[in-house]
Amino acid sequence: MITENDTIAAPATALGGALAVVRLSGPRSLELCDRLFRGSRRVGDAAGYTLLYGNLVDGTRIIDDVMVSVFRAPHSYTGEDSVEISCHGSRYIVSEILRLLIRNGARMASPGEFTARAFLAGKLDLSQAEAVADLIASGSRSAHALATNQMRGGYSADLEKLRGELLRLVSLLELELDFGEEEVEFADRSELLRTMERIDTKIGELMDSFTLGNAIKEGIAVAIVGEPNVGKSTLLNRLLNEERALVSEIPGTTRDVIEATITLDGITYRFIDTAGLRETSDTVERMGIARAYESISRAQIILQVVEAGHGDVTPISVREDQRLLLVVNKIDRVDEAVRKSLPQEGCIPLSAREGTGLERLIAALRETIDTTRLDAGETVVSNSRHYAALHEARESLRRAIEGLDHLSTDLLSEEIRQVVYHLGTITGEITNDEVLGQIFSKFCIGK
Repeated sequence: MITENDTIAAPATALGGALAVVRLSGPRSLELCDRLFRGSRRVGDAAGYTLLYGNLVDGTRIIDDVMVSVFRAPHSYTGEDSVEISCHGSRYIVSEILRLLIRNGARMASPGEFTARAFLAGKLDLSQAEAVADLIASGSRSAHALATNQMRGGYSADLEKLRGELLRLVSLLELELDFGEEEVEFADRSELLRTMERIDTKIGELMDSFTLGNAIKEGIAVAIVGEPNVGKSTLLNRLLNEERALVSEIPGTTRDVIEATITLDGITYRFIDTAGLRETSDTVERMGIARAYESISRAQIILQVVEAGHGDVTPISVREDQRLLLVVNKIDRVDEAVRKSLPQEGCIPLSAREGTGLERLIAALRETIDTTRLDAGETVVSNSRHYAALHEARESLRRAIEGLDHLSTDLLSEEIRQVVYHLGTITGEITNDEVLGQIFSKFCIGK
């Protein structure tokens, strides 16, 4: 975890576009920029939130026409003096600007160092800093909404309220310890129990939201499985509206897992077309089938595709946390009597080749994820680190609840302090350099 009070530089945009941005942050940002910038005013004389136009030069050589945005401490993203240089997106121009800045005393930023400095300066708490990375990586409307709510502090406010209540309980219990010889009870045990149970319920609600949050953030894995030649690849192509998977009448055509994504109502679904499930002596096909079963184990939704008119079907076994949708394909190849004999509940008849019945499948996919909590602006947990911390907090809280009648006051206070500790690790009230290093190392340079 880098905490030096030096000046860092990095590109803040991907290379190769029409425009690029190079960021500077640190005590010498304005001075370093003035060494290279030639305009109507010096950068060091400009007020914060000022935009300057001029040339960036290396001696007498003009590197590029640029716009320089000035941000003065503490009113900047990092809380330090900062500069953003907007230039043309040439790789050469960006590399030359960085070379000149480093030659004049800046240092190349490490991944996530700008956001790390924002966290250390108190501009963001840790959960908000992590939301910055999620916002940049968001690939759907729901993922964007989730990250935006967290970055704006909605999640942090909920956690801070819980920590405040818990700290009040601890203070009352510790008052009892101070007056131990007088056997004074400052924390009414009935009220203490009600408060802890209410907090336990709230933590449980946050943990329950992780299923939705993780699905929004990572996308919902949907495995398309079934015997060879039932139309799995045709169904994938129809869902994507493109020829992504190879289609053939030859059994075993799909030998490996094929993945593709679509977005429905702001939720990303990751479809996985798998090899046909059957007994085979073909070594390569057997490897594909093994991978198909691996995909089934990781999927949240399983589309079991069967062929209409081929007798009774045995649904594959799924876990409680998985959803199985039975898709009866090729209804265009059977007569009306067969179509009418299909169960009205529990199966989705369609023709992947013609697209008939596809809207019913899409409706069933939409129903698998309830986004009402997100739409209502409620807090939704999407980070596995946060989920683990909530789990630990709840374990400590339940030990406190169970021990309310027999634990000594000091042990009861310690259990509640553990709850406060674990909640504090989410927002960064409690943390260490190793954890911070792991979190910010996943960021891009310049973020």
